[in-house]
Amino acid sequence: MGRWWRSDRGGGGGVSGPFGGLRPFSIKTKLGTLVVVSVFITTGLLIVAMKTETELRFITVFSVIATLLITQFVAHSLTAPLDEMNSVARAVSHGDYTRRVRGADRRDELGDVATTINRMADDLEAQDQQRKELVANVSHELRTPIAALRAVLENVVDGVSAADPETMRTALKQTERLGRLVDTLLDLSRLDNGVVPLKARRFEVWPYLSGVLKEANMVASARKGMPSGSGSHTRTDVHLHLDVSPPELTAHADAERLHQVVANLIDNAVKHSPPHGRVTVRARRGPYPESLDLEVLDEGPGIPESEWHRVFERFNRGVHAGAPSGGDGGTGLGLAIARWAVDLHGGHIGVAESARGCRIQVSLPGLPED
Repeated sequence: MGRWWRSDRGGGGGVSGPFGGLRPFSIKTKLGTLVVVSVFITTGLLIVAMKTETELRFITVFSVIATLLITQFVAHSLTAPLDEMNSVARAVSHGDYTRRVRGADRRDELGDVATTINRMADDLEAQDQQRKELVANVSHELRTPIAALRAVLENVVDGVSAADPETMRTALKQTERLGRLVDTLLDLSRLDNGVVPLKARRFEVWPYLSGVLKEANMVASARKGMPSGSGSHTRTDVHLHLDVSPPELTAHADAERLHQVVANLIDNAVKHSPPHGRVTVRARRGPYPESLDLEVLDEGPGIPESEWHRVFERFNRGVHAGAPSGGDGGTGLGLAIARWAVDLHGGHIGVAESARGCRIQVSLPGLPED
């Protein structure tokens, strides 16, 4: 329902004076109308008494009864929604997030309060659902490497397998996977709690990104055949290409946090690239001093537009049709970490339209304004 009746609270076109900010259906208007109607009733009855010579006591009784009836009607219309709001708020405080307040379409202050309570209940319900999903997903992610590591160690203890370098290497792989998962969870915890300070500095973009890409290739070669974790893909058949213009481009950002962003975006792009595909990291000068616009493009199946808003959610693996068989979806935390790191800079990250594959854009604001 459109709220054409709202007054302009920001000044300018608002109504000044004692009636400024009143709505045609606000509680103030209803109470004022009640007083005016009561006065009119009493005055009317007095006029009737004077013309018909009715005794004043009868007029007084009729006036009091009429005023009480009208007051009771108005009071009920005001207190009934408050009782319901109190009941819903009490239920929400006890963990029942399914309750909602009726009357959110009322065109008065109570309608605004009902809308606010319903929105609060929606947010709390969503957070509770996310918390349950987080616990379930973290439990699953931790259980997988722990179960594999336990199986390897049990085989060694029971004499089924010998404690040779190959067996120990398998145990080491699972331990490293578990360590990477714990590290990513700690990163998210620090970011959520706001305890990760930005150490921004000016740097040259080309040598910096070139180093990130070289490191990604080296890690992929070293971990070939291992389950991947956030920011460390394991495929060596995908070509990484760097495109920086102008070559002397500089930016102002936290190099360590930006490394997390680029590494995780590359990791995600490589996982969903076709065999012998190409991933391009493109850097351009942003609109502000020392700002930076980054793009990471791949040649994979892309992401449906309906899923664009979900790709940066925690534990969203984003495995799409057309990805190489056997591709590892990872922990589903890499893009969430990338989003948090970009948010720390006050920047923006999102999926953009692309004729082929997936294109993720990152904008960093550069030097803070004075």
